[in-house]
Amino acid sequence: MKIKADYANAPQWKEWAVRSRLPEELKCLDELAHNMWWAWNYEARQMWKSLDKDLYEEVSHNPVLLLERLSYERKEEIVKDKEIMKNVKNVYQLFRGYMDAEPDASRPSVAYFCMEYGLNQVLKIYSGGLGMLAGDYLKEASDSNVNMCAVGFLYRYGYFKQNLSMDGQQVANYEAQNFNSLPLERQLDADGNPMVVAVPYMNYQVHAYVWRVNVGRIPLYLLDTDNEMNSEFDRPITHALYGGDWENRLKQEILLGIGGILTLKKLGIKKDIYHCNEGHAAFCNLQRLCDYIQEGLTFNQAIELVRASGLYTCHTPVPAGHDYFEEGLFGKYMGKYPEMLGISWDEFIGMGRSNPNDKNQKFSMSTFAINTCQEVNGVSKLHGWVSQKMFSEIWKGYYPEENHVGYVTNGVHFPTWTATEWRRLYAKYFDPSHLSDQSNEAIWHAIYNVPDEEIWNTRMALKNKLTEYIRSKFRETWLKNQGDPSRVVSLLDKINPNALMIGFCRRFATYKRAHLLFTDLDRLAKIVNDPQRPVQFLFSGKAHPADGGGQGLIKKIYEISQRPEFLGKIIFLEDYDMRLARRLVSGVDIWMNTPTRPLEASGTSGEKAEMNGVVNLSVLDGWWLEGYREGAGWALTEKRTYDNQNYQDQLDAATIYGLLENEIIPLYYKKNDSGYSEGWIRVIKNSIATIAPHYTMKRQLDDYYDKFYNKEAARFKVLSANGCQQAKELASWKEAVAERWDAIHVVFSENDVPSEGMESGVAYNFRFVIDEQGLDDAIGLEFVAVKADKNGEEKIYSVHPFEVVKREGNLYTFEAKIASDEAGFYKTAVRMYPKNDMLPHRQDFAYVKWL
Repeated sequence: MKIKADYANAPQWKEWAVRSRLPEELKCLDELAHNMWWAWNYEARQMWKSLDKDLYEEVSHNPVLLLERLSYERKEEIVKDKEIMKNVKNVYQLFRGYMDAEPDASRPSVAYFCMEYGLNQVLKIYSGGLGMLAGDYLKEASDSNVNMCAVGFLYRYGYFKQNLSMDGQQVANYEAQNFNSLPLERQLDADGNPMVVAVPYMNYQVHAYVWRVNVGRIPLYLLDTDNEMNSEFDRPITHALYGGDWENRLKQEILLGIGGILTLKKLGIKKDIYHCNEGHAAFCNLQRLCDYIQEGLTFNQAIELVRASGLYTCHTPVPAGHDYFEEGLFGKYMGKYPEMLGISWDEFIGMGRSNPNDKNQKFSMSTFAINTCQEVNGVSKLHGWVSQKMFSEIWKGYYPEENHVGYVTNGVHFPTWTATEWRRLYAKYFDPSHLSDQSNEAIWHAIYNVPDEEIWNTRMALKNKLTEYIRSKFRETWLKNQGDPSRVVSLLDKINPNALMIGFCRRFATYKRAHLLFTDLDRLAKIVNDPQRPVQFLFSGKAHPADGGGQGLIKKIYEISQRPEFLGKIIFLEDYDMRLARRLVSGVDIWMNTPTRPLEASGTSGEKAEMNGVVNLSVLDGWWLEGYREGAGWALTEKRTYDNQNYQDQLDAATIYGLLENEIIPLYYKKNDSGYSEGWIRVIKNSIATIAPHYTMKRQLDDYYDKFYNKEAARFKVLSANGCQQAKELASWKEAVAERWDAIHVVFSENDVPSEGMESGVAYNFRFVIDEQGLDDAIGLEFVAVKADKNGEEKIYSVHPFEVVKREGNLYTFEAKIASDEAGFYKTAVRMYPKNDMLPHRQDFAYVKWL
């Protein structure tokens, strides 16, 4: 018999998580590594770097992986190094002093739900602005020491890593994350086993592991379905951010909302406020409804409590950007909920329709969020108004400007996005309280006391830092992807920190108009090729893999950047992530933003630039409409000149070229004998002093408490007291009003307006007698006047309330004196509405009858 050359069975591999063994003196490093506090504290980051500079870069600044990869020999060397050990001790003391501070119990507690969180590039559970905002929010909640927890997903693949092919085509690569090497921990149950949450889907359950990220003092709980307990159809629910088809999206939103509440219940966590950061999380209110009903309340009683403790923040300025589900798909997963709620299927799905009885409408997550949250807000003043109009169909008896949709303008976390060089400068010249009193503009005015040369040197240090980062990070990638090595070397050498550097870095969606700069290539070539006044443009950003238009923009910009006249003058930096973003928002001179009006809900990258002495050049849209100050940046008007978008694009491009040629470039290069432009420094100082203090995350968090959390928590406390007595009474009152609404009618009406109409300055008497059908003073009347604006759109001109002057049984007499100050053409009507002191606003019970 011939002997086989090889013979082996398949190995039965078993995975083991081997944690790094640390000497006793370094045990504190494990605690530090597993708390994201280090992500916004430069003392901690410098400490990690001191342990092994090269390895720190190799592991992309991940301290967990750094400790894992440090040899035991190096650890022993560290223990013997007195300087490093002193630094370790100081940083740990700083951390413990921060963590051990007594929490602020005076403010309402909050549970925060979001699909993504941008905490650091190490943890890839974010894609863009929504995640950046949510991550910054948790960091500031920690710094402000409020009672908050958050819920999201631990994505196996996260968002994609971007490469560009040799012809500029975006290539999306999804790389699996190794959870054991990330700054997070498994959440354990009471028995010390990994916590698992069972989430109902149709007639089966999906099982999610729970992981915890310690964001300073704030716990962020992340759900993970990629485990052997789930089928091959459900494991991918948490594979990719915004990945898969509409069915997978629905499954994700069930997991976030319903699974998120079930997670908090399992952890024994109850909060005063439940904040849905975008409509993705709206099903958290569905589970809360089910819980209240299971405790014995009716649907109408339960919805009072859920609404009173719910807040929905919208980040999307157009209806197409919201999530909608076909009734068939929606029913497949949600068909059992009406029975649990005690309502019909049509009533349930109607909660997600702006016209509840229109069966052609899909189920909207945003509409469901609005119908289950007392308060709704946009993310800038302009976006608040856009949202009022966008959602106005839900409350048909009111004009958009009358509804309750508010706004909180987004901000950025100052310690995260302010470069170390600037933080040290601010600490040197600002009042010691500046970190705890960030919104106090008077403190920021100390920037005017900083010598101009020190400002300029700080800016140049950061420009050089950016230049070196680009050269070191992109050399290998460009050599691999762009072919000709000499061309790559030439490109790298042309990156010039002494040039005026302009950044355009953001998600590549078509409405952001990245193409605007390339409208007139001959004019652009003259701008960038002036040897006496060099200008460089840095572009960066990802397009969604399904967004062909956005990918086309990237390809076009790349192709232009490879032309001889633009090589090294227009540069596209691929794989835009938080680390690159921090370099760019602090390293360029101008931050450019050119969205189509009014499609930028807020935008925050320009706010990050503000903290670093980088000046904005932007369309007056989103936050910049509020933030712009003359002499502190440059702005393109928010008003449209043309309805034709192509014409508008050409005009805006010409405006940008003109600003660059006539104002920005001459000012930057008007240098004195010391080598800097005093005029440019003046713009920087004005920008820091008058704009930056108003766009921090500290201000944003305080706004949410002042505008929403505090008043909701106070109202919820009243409604839920004494066995939810007030909630039950309010629900009963609404039921009575709804039942009798159609029967309430006008018995008599009169006015003394002459047949030829009103005259300005003259008061006229109006009287109505209303039969309230046994209700006890439950009706209000008001005289509504509307007038067309210059665009022909009807707007509220005035609203004048009637007074009840007499009551006889069910008959209520209402009177009002109405006068107009201005002559003109108006439309008027009398509006009847239900009134009750326990209603937070009219849209809470938006019954309207026009008389």
